[in-house]
Order: sequence, then C-alpha cells, then structure tokens
Amino acid sequence: MDHTLAIVMAGGAGERLQPLTRDRTKAAVPFGGKFRIIDFTLSNCINSGIRKIYILTQYRSGSLNQHIQEGWGISSSGLGDFIYCVPAQQKLGAEWYRGTADAVRQNIDLIRRHDAEYLLILSGDHIYKMDYSRMLAFHKMKGAEATISAIRVPRDEAARRFGVIEIDDNYRMIGFEEKPRQPRTVPGSPDQALASMGIYLFNLDVAIKALEGEEMDFGKDIIPRFTCEGCGVYVYDFQKENGIEDVVTEVKDGVRKRVLVQRTRDSGYWRDVGTVESYYDASMDLVGIDPVFNLYGQKWPFRTFQRPLPPSKFVLGGHAPESMVSDGCIISGATVWSSILSPGVIVERDALVERSIIFDDVIIEPGAHVRRAIIDKQSRIEAGAAIGHDLEADRRRGCAITDSGIVVVPKGSEISRSEPRLL
Repeated sequence: MDHTLAIVMAGGAGERLQPLTRDRTKAAVPFGGKFRIIDFTLSNCINSGIRKIYILTQYRSGSLNQHIQEGWGISSSGLGDFIYCVPAQQKLGAEWYRGTADAVRQNIDLIRRHDAEYLLILSGDHIYKMDYSRMLAFHKMKGAEATISAIRVPRDEAARRFGVIEIDDNYRMIGFEEKPRQPRTVPGSPDQALASMGIYLFNLDVAIKALEGEEMDFGKDIIPRFTCEGCGVYVYDFQKENGIEDVVTEVKDGVRKRVLVQRTRDSGYWRDVGTVESYYDASMDLVGIDPVFNLYGQKWPFRTFQRPLPPSKFVLGGHAPESMVSDGCIISGATVWSSILSPGVIVERDALVERSIIFDDVIIEPGAHVRRAIIDKQSRIEAGAAIGHDLEADRRRGCAITDSGIVVVPKGSEISRSEPRLL
C-alpha cells in the first residue's frame, strides 16, 4: 500500500473514560498490560503495509507523544517511511480541531506533499485487528470514490449508539443516520444493522475536494452529503470480508481444491473503548484459556514501546491463573485471578486480585483485596485495604464507580483501610 497515506485521529479528550484520561488523551490509555490503545491502530497499519502515517493530536498529548517517539521510531527519510505526531496548530484561523474533517482540513498541506492515491482516515481509540489492504482491494473492485468500514451489530444495540449505514444489495451506501432510534437493517438480515467503525478510505482527489467546504466531521457531515449527491460510496462489511468462513484454493499432491477455512473469532473483533464499561469489557476479552481477542498470533504482531524490565517472577506460592502478567512484576505469596498486570506491578503476601486491570508500577500490599477494579499507575493499595467490596466506601475515597460497579482508582492514589491520599 505504498500509495496510501494514513491519518490517525488521536486528539480526543475521552471524557467518558475519566479518571483514566485525567492526565492523558484517550489514545494513550494503557491496554492489555504493556500496550496503549493507539498501538492497535498503528500495528494494523504496519502489518497492512502502510508506513506513511500522521497522528493528529490535541488534548493532553504529552504521554502519547513520548510513547510514539520511544516506541514507534520507523522514520526513514530515504525510504519515505514515517510516523509523525502533528499537534493542533491553528493553521486556518484561531480555532483548534473542531471535528475529524476539520482536523484533516487544517493539515491539507501535509497531505499534498505526498505522492499518494488514497487517504485512509482512522481512529486511534479502537481495539481490533484489521488488514487495511483487504479494504483497499474492495475499494478498487467497486470503483469507489470512498469506502466506509462497518461492523454488524444487533439492531437493538445499534439504536442511539452508533452511526448506522443503509446499503443496497451491491453494498453501495444509500443512507446514513447518526444514532437513530429505529436503525435500518442489513439486506437479508433483519436483526442486524451496519454500524460505522469510523474508518474511511478516499481517493485522494475526492477527499481534497470534499474538504473544501466547512463541514466539521466525516461521519456526521461529509459522508451523509456524499449520499445525497449520489457519489460512489461503498461499505466494507468488516465481518463478511473477514468472516467465520472463507473459501480458498488449496494445493495438495498436485491437486487444486477449493476448501472452507475457519477463521479465528477475533478476525471480526472490534470494540470502541470510549467508556470505562466498554474498556473493562474489552480488557476481560483478553484473559482466559480461549480469549475472545487473542494477542498471541504470530502472523499479526502488535508493537509497542517496551520498558527495559526483568522477567516477572512468582515466589512463595504466588500464582496468577487465567491472567496476563507483564514484565517486571513480582507476585509474592499472592493470588491474581482473571486479571491483567501491567509492567512493574508488585502483589505482596496474601493479597487477592480478582478480575481487575492494574496499571504500571502499582503496589498491592499484604492482605489487600482488589475486585473488579481498574487501578491507574503508581498507586498503592495498603495492607488490609479492600477495593471493590464496599462501593460507597470506595466512592468516599475518591474512586470513580460505574453503573455496573467497576471501581476506578485514579493515578497516584494511596488507598488505606480508612481514607486515601495522593502520593
């Protein structure tokens, strides 16, 4: 995909992810132990052969900028490969980025510099595996001016939550509604709707022309206008194109035969982790013997910055069944169950951690109990303290509590048996 330029939108404030986004942008929130959310979009790009990438940043971007500089140094002026962070610079006036389309419009000068045929617009805050070259092949096959990637969701789930796309039998877009009360369904599938994934592929000249107006957002403004004007906008059905079954040609003993191949479940996995609830659910999809979303496949590696830490160790009977444990962790006489430990976590004697997500350098002291919690970086759970058992007590300590009872401990907290204090 040498002629494709990717723009990754990573400027979101992530208000619904508070307090995890108190000090960082949404794309920089840790995920899966040692990764950041943006690593999944960037890994998809590299694995798809896209190596010309601009990341548009805005809110609380310091942590993200450092992560990209330290972990994604693929830039080569001679080969034309790069990943650059581009902050909001008020290029076209006194306004910061006011939407996805406005952000790209303010950087149209960067886009014109490159000999690209296609512009790929991506979000930096989704968790998924996707080969964008398959989407490009679909785009070319249809002779499309623009292609939107969409995922099938239950019709009731799509209502009031997603931008829903209406298509004809040829997968041409004929309608778009933002969070409709009564979503249109997929032809032949009356219980399913096509939800936009926020992934847009344009012919470059079409994108530049579309950005000549004043529209603020691709999903809310530009894409619906394309439909009204009768442009060639097609919909890439993510699950259909990466589905449960696929027909391939197999050669065995000199004989060519068409066979059905079962794909992995996560070939159709996509999660918008824009809320604490969805973030927690996606994290729990990683753990267990047969995870819903598998990070261990060799054909689609996920890249990130890795701290120079020693291997983790388990001493004095410490164990962590059905869990993910990153480098530099020490589990000493403690039990960690169905949880994710980020680098540098220490869990001490007789402590119990259940179905929780623990960020970098957290210390859980002897006898502490943590249940269904997200503990942000550099926090300390003192000896005998309990998190996730008495939600009202957790709320008085300054923790955030979701509707389903997930407890979020802010970065740098010190939780004692009584009252917390910031380190």
